[in-house]
Amino acid sequence: MITIYDLAKQTGFSAPTISKALNGNGKLSDETRQTILAAAKEAGYTANMAAKALSTKHSRLIGVILEDVAMRRGFEHPLFGGLLNKFRHEIEMAGYDLLFLSKHFNDGMSYIDHCRYRDVEGILIVNPIDDDPEMKTLGSCGIPCVSTNEFIPGVCAVVSDNESAGKTAAQAFFEAGHTKIGFLGAPFRENSPAAIERFKGFKAGLESYGLDFDERYMENCAAWWDGAGYDGMKALYERCPDITAVFVVCDSLAFGAMKYLLEIGKSIPDDISVIGFDDDTSVLKAAPMLSTFRQDRDKIAQLASEMLLQEIAGIPSPEVVRVPAQFISRNSVRRFARVLQMGY
Repeated sequence: MITIYDLAKQTGFSAPTISKALNGNGKLSDETRQTILAAAKEAGYTANMAAKALSTKHSRLIGVILEDVAMRRGFEHPLFGGLLNKFRHEIEMAGYDLLFLSKHFNDGMSYIDHCRYRDVEGILIVNPIDDDPEMKTLGSCGIPCVSTNEFIPGVCAVVSDNESAGKTAAQAFFEAGHTKIGFLGAPFRENSPAAIERFKGFKAGLESYGLDFDERYMENCAAWWDGAGYDGMKALYERCPDITAVFVVCDSLAFGAMKYLLEIGKSIPDDISVIGFDDDTSVLKAAPMLSTFRQDRDKIAQLASEMLLQEIAGIPSPEVVRVPAQFISRNSVRRFARVLQMGY
């Protein structure tokens, strides 16, 4: 069997340089890396990962839990798709590879058993199935974990600063002259509190401007996809036809809400202004283009990789790390002339 030492002798590079090229890490020139890879291919070299794991006591594998029952977007999810791209880059630079975990593997093996079967060194929890009881056990399973959405006891969560974003949405509407403002939410779940936090910040923001939030102006959608947004907006508007603005907890719901409003002849933003959340790539195709919040996927992924590698090294991570979301102002918020005259 060809070894890295054989390749080193053949190419003239050191064994560590050969290892870096074959594992895709380290600072090597493209020319050096390609020369080594070409030589390895010609020699028929194949890394025996099982043997490597036994010899080094490290599999160099990170397990990923990604389900998308809520939004039904999979790898096209407005947050998690881009987040995974960046996380993969960061983790590969550290010499690790990703393994997607599934409960469908081996006749329904649990996530933890799957991790132990594959000798996984760490787990990235991106978006699990709602209310999966196994999530409660991950923090004490002995495998380092980090989460980018779910709040799990004993697991560091790297998430957007949802409350601050909610306050910013309230500020944007208030400064534009709106006082009758609706809120279109999604299922409130304690262990996945994005919708709760955005509402909490939004309500606190209105109250800071002397506006008491009218509970009649709140409607929680049945799910996170556009059809639920359509139904939720219909229920909210039929109950409160006097609203002039609505803050929606995600862009998918906002698209459904806008579809309903346009179908009943309402103009956006002239009749009703809309702010979403996520900066979904589809917002630029919407008419009008949606004002929304852009979650910093790269920063969340970078911090998640740092926290997980820190845990693998035996260094504890904080319980929660929050990353600011950026408000992107586009064309879906009307600014009343009377506010301009007041100097806003």
